[in-house]
Amino acid sequence: MSAPAPSPLAIVDAEPLPRQDEVLTEAALAFVAELHRRFAPRRAELLARRGERRAEIARTSTLDFLPDTAQVREGDWKVAPAPAALNDRRVEITGPTDRKMTINALNSGAKVWLADFEDASAPTWENVVLGQLNLIDAYERRIDFTDPRTGKAYALKSADELATVVMRPRGWHLQERHLRFEGGPASGSLVDFGLYFFHNAQRLIDLGKGPYFYLPKTESHLEARLWNDIFAFAQDYVGIPQGTVRATVLIETITAAYEMEEILFELKDHAAGLNAGRWDYLFSIVKNFRDGGQKFVLPDRNAVTMTAPFMRAYTELLVRTCHKRGAHAIGGMAAFIPSRKDAEVNKVAFEKVKADKDREAGDGFDGSWVAHPDLVPIAMASFDAVLGDKPNQKDRLREDVSVAAGELIAIDSLDAKPTYEGLRNAVQVGIRYIEAWLRGLGAVGIFGLMEDAATAEISRSQIWQWINAGVVFENGETATADLTREIATEELAAIRAEVGEEAFTSGKWQQAHDLLLQVSLDADYADFLTLPAYDQLTG
Repeated sequence: MSAPAPSPLAIVDAEPLPRQDEVLTEAALAFVAELHRRFAPRRAELLARRGERRAEIARTSTLDFLPDTAQVREGDWKVAPAPAALNDRRVEITGPTDRKMTINALNSGAKVWLADFEDASAPTWENVVLGQLNLIDAYERRIDFTDPRTGKAYALKSADELATVVMRPRGWHLQERHLRFEGGPASGSLVDFGLYFFHNAQRLIDLGKGPYFYLPKTESHLEARLWNDIFAFAQDYVGIPQGTVRATVLIETITAAYEMEEILFELKDHAAGLNAGRWDYLFSIVKNFRDGGQKFVLPDRNAVTMTAPFMRAYTELLVRTCHKRGAHAIGGMAAFIPSRKDAEVNKVAFEKVKADKDREAGDGFDGSWVAHPDLVPIAMASFDAVLGDKPNQKDRLREDVSVAAGELIAIDSLDAKPTYEGLRNAVQVGIRYIEAWLRGLGAVGIFGLMEDAATAEISRSQIWQWINAGVVFENGETATADLTREIATEELAAIRAEVGEEAFTSGKWQQAHDLLLQVSLDADYADFLTLPAYDQLTG
């Protein structure tokens, strides 16, 4: 038997950071290098397969459940039972892994914290490495934070009051340029997963929990199979039992919506559930059906609520699929940021959040997401009212649900149209989010909502789609590149007046404006905004 091939050496190409040696240990980098050697080639193949599938959708303008995997959908199987620490997930808070957020999220009263290295985190090397360090410090209970502006001190509550962490690594499409192997950069996914797993798997087991993950941007069951193989290898590598890792998959691409059962099947002993996102899901619909004609044109993003018929089909199918297979079904995001100044705005928004969470709990979801600690009690009350003392409602099988393939892409079933104000809002939010992202901020409050990269993706995708489809707005104007440039120029001037000359000049506003127009107007639609944006990200 021949000896295994040596792993490539890891080269760190970045300015040193404080305490980085605690994260970038020789042993941890050797583990990431071995992940790279074993799994990077399959990652590349699956990314190429995405392009092939997109070309097929462009040719046919349709999607269907896979004929080749009918036996999986018809089979009698279940995922492994949930570990105790992940059995009750009725409220989950999301956010980046900076030091203050780490403490606040763990203390929030939510059952789970989605510790986010993906859409809520701009992947500067500092965010990547120090985010890992913050989680290690939290598990070792040596984390604290004093706000330099207010002097307020933050510290962890007792262990039994802390949220369970489910960590989200970057998606398969993203690279990590600061960590290189022979011939090229590492996969952002493998870096985030590898460093976190290597340092914390045993720590978490000792705390009565485990290494739990959210898997973003998954487009097929073959991508879930790759993750499952990574989990199996990683558990053997550090010597912990198979099935210790648990993964919840975000069904935030339209192709994955047709493969929910197959995705759970591939992960089986490592599967914890599925999550129903919104903005990334809509972004994926536009991306895949962007040249499919008027029937696939989405209206303003705020007009596409979770009660839209095609979104309802998606969420109903997700709950039925999860409960049929013994997995958790986790609902979508409440992104409202409470105002410290306007009680009336809060009252209206809280009522909307409550209605949204009441609907999810009533539909059979086992939990849901919030972006701010003040929303935890509202979401908790909605799920408490349905669950009572039960940890979940996986016993509600939703056998009344039957979703045909065409219902998931029946975009024209929604009685709403794109508006001129919708175009303006997409430009406004796009510029403001991208500017913050280029400064290293991934979770950004904009117009009272907590926005992340998925917001920018749907904003620029809708601009692109409306121009490509020649949409005529209610005021008689047609969506064109020139109109978009005109609005963007006006918005940039408004921002300059709003923030002042010094803040405007020291910020990344012109750069953000230019990048938004690039990814909104280029004939060649960029698969992900974050790919060209990463090239401009400093640090």
